[in-house]
Amino acid sequence: MFEFLTSGRYDLLGAFWVTVQLTLYSAVGSLVWGTLLAGMRVSPVPLMRGFGTAYVNVVRNTPLTIIIVGSLLGLYQTLGFELGAERSEDIGFRLAVLGLVAYTGTFVCEALRSGINTVPVGQAEAARALGLGFTQVLTLIILPQAFRSVVAPLANVLIALTKNTTVAAAIGVAEAAYLMKNMVENESDALFAVFGVVALGFVLLTLPTGLLLGWVSKRVAVKR
Repeated sequence: MFEFLTSGRYDLLGAFWVTVQLTLYSAVGSLVWGTLLAGMRVSPVPLMRGFGTAYVNVVRNTPLTIIIVGSLLGLYQTLGFELGAERSEDIGFRLAVLGLVAYTGTFVCEALRSGINTVPVGQAEAARALGLGFTQVLTLIILPQAFRSVVAPLANVLIALTKNTTVAAAIGVAEAAYLMKNMVENESDALFAVFGVVALGFVLLTLPTGLLLGWVSKRVAVKR
């Protein structure tokens, strides 16, 4: 049943390594973009606050497949953006990361905004009374406490991001789901084994992440 694993026809570890790379790059980008969006959503500037709100509500409710396929059709095939890559595989990978960052950043933003709401208003008012500006209050007082409060929600976002990398197969990125598609086409007599192996791979990626970040969440939680 599992002969396809030893046949040498499929690079299963390589496909999952691409999935891991997609997850890591997208996670870093989403954290940065989501933090900026959260800052916009609580900004005293109406234009920034309006942009942040509109972006989050629109992108979060748009299917990820449309965002990633749209990035290929719109940015690359229509506008010619190659994102500094030459090979089509690299272009697809970078477009997938861009789409995942644009989408996942909205969920990071909302998780962070909930953490910001847990910080007592009096701390921000005290900081402003000392003469600190909005950016200083946000980066020095609010965000450090907000991040500690939302480690568990951010862990859930990271796990969802890991599973969402399978959508990158829609634009030809050779990650685990793309390989599974090829395996299903060629190994029709071992479908359950193929699905089981790929599912196990994702469990091995996501389960330790959830356990580790759950432990971190308890260690760094803000005691109020």
